Amino acid sequence: MSNETTTEVPPAAPKPAPSGRRPLPGWAVQSLVSLSAIVLALLVGAILIIIGDDGVKTAVGYFGAAPMDTFTAAFSAVGDSYQALASGALGGITPITESLTQATPLICGGLAVSLAFRTGLFNIGAQGQLIVGAILAAWVGFAWHLPPGIHLIVAILAGLLGGALWGGVVGLLKARTGAHEVIVTIMLNYVAVYLLQWLLTTTTFKRPGREDPISPIVDANAQYPQFGSTRLHVGFLLALVAAGFVWWLLNRSTVGFELRAVGANADASRTAGMSVGRAYFIAMLVAGALAGLAGTQQVLGTDLPLTDGVAASVGFDAITVALLGRGTPLGTVLAGLLFGALNAGGLQMQLQTQTPLTLTTVLQAVIVLFVAAPALVRSIFRFLPKERGIGAVLAKGWNG
Repeated sequence: MSNETTTEVPPAAPKPAPSGRRPLPGWAVQSLVSLSAIVLALLVGAILIIIGDDGVKTAVGYFGAAPMDTFTAAFSAVGDSYQALASGALGGITPITESLTQATPLICGGLAVSLAFRTGLFNIGAQGQLIVGAILAAWVGFAWHLPPGIHLIVAILAGLLGGALWGGVVGLLKARTGAHEVIVTIMLNYVAVYLLQWLLTTTTFKRPGREDPISPIVDANAQYPQFGSTRLHVGFLLALVAAGFVWWLLNRSTVGFELRAVGANADASRTAGMSVGRAYFIAMLVAGALAGLAGTQQVLGTDLPLTDGVAASVGFDAITVALLGRGTPLGTVLAGLLFGALNAGGLQMQLQTQTPLTLTTVLQAVIVLFVAAPALVRSIFRFLPKERGIGAVLAKGWNG
C-alpha cells in the first residue's frame, strides 16, 4: 500500500484588475458611454453646420489665397450656433422654464418605454397611449364642469385610465396569445391617430363655430397650474413623481422584482413559479398610464385645446429618451431634460444663426445611434471599459 498523502491545492487568487484598479461599476460605464455619445453627436453636428454655412462656402472659394479665413469662418459658425443653442435652452429664467416644459412629456413618455423595456418588452406604442390619454383628459376637461381641484384630478385620472387601457390591451394580447408587442403597438398607434381625427369631426369634440379639427378649450378648473407667467406647469413635478414611483416599483416592490426578473430571463422566471403573462400585462398597463400622463400634460398644461397634432412626435421621441437613459428612471429624467433643452434651444439657434431647426433632431438621432452602438463608441474612445448590465443588453438588442 502506498503511504502517499494527497496535498490539497488552494484555490487560485483572483487576478487583480489591470493597473491594480477596481473595475468601474456598470452605471459609471454606461454614463461614460452616454456622455461620449453626446460629445460625438456634437462633433457630427459641428461638421454639418460647417458644411451648410454660407460664410464657410464663400471662404472655401478663395482657400488658396487665405486659408485661415476658412478655418475662422468654420469655428465662428459652430461657435455661434452652439452658443445660440445653449442660450435658448439655459440663458435665463424663460429659456430654462421652456426647456423644462419641453422635457415634461418626454420624461413621462420615456418612463413608459423604459418600464416596458425592463420587463423585456419594446413599447413602440407610447404615441398611441399618449393620444388616447389626451383624448379622455381633454373630454373631461371641457365637457365636465367640476369644482376647482377636483376637476383637475378627475381629468388626470381619465388620462391615466385611457393610456392604461391602450397599453393594457397590448399586455393582454402578449400574455394570452403571444402577439408581438412591437407589431401590436405600431398598429394601435395608427388606430389612435385616426380615432382622434374622427372624433374631432364629431359634435362631441368639435368646437362650435369652427370648421377645423379643434376641440373647445379645457376649463380653467381642469388646467395644470402654471409657474408665474411661464409655460411651465405642475405637470413637471408630476413627471418627477412618476420617475420616483417607477424607481420604487422596480427596486423596492415585489411586483417590480418580478418585472425585472422576467425582463432578464422569462424562461427562468417561469420555472421559478412567476407568472410571465401577468408581468407583461402589469408592465404594459403601468407603461400606458405613464404615457397617458404625458398626454394630460399636453392638453391640460401646454396645448389646452385638443387637436390632431396634440402628440406631435413625443411618443416616438420618448423611445430615444429611454435609450439614452438606459432604461433607468434617473437616466430617463436626465435624457428628457437634455432633449427638452435641445428642443427649446433649437428655435433660438435658428433665429440667431439661421441654422436649420432640424439640426437638433439630427443631434438627437446621432446621440441614440452612438448609445445603441457602445462598441463603436469604445473603439473611438479607447479608454472606455466594456459595458455590463443593461448597457450590454442594449448592445445586443431589445428582448422580445
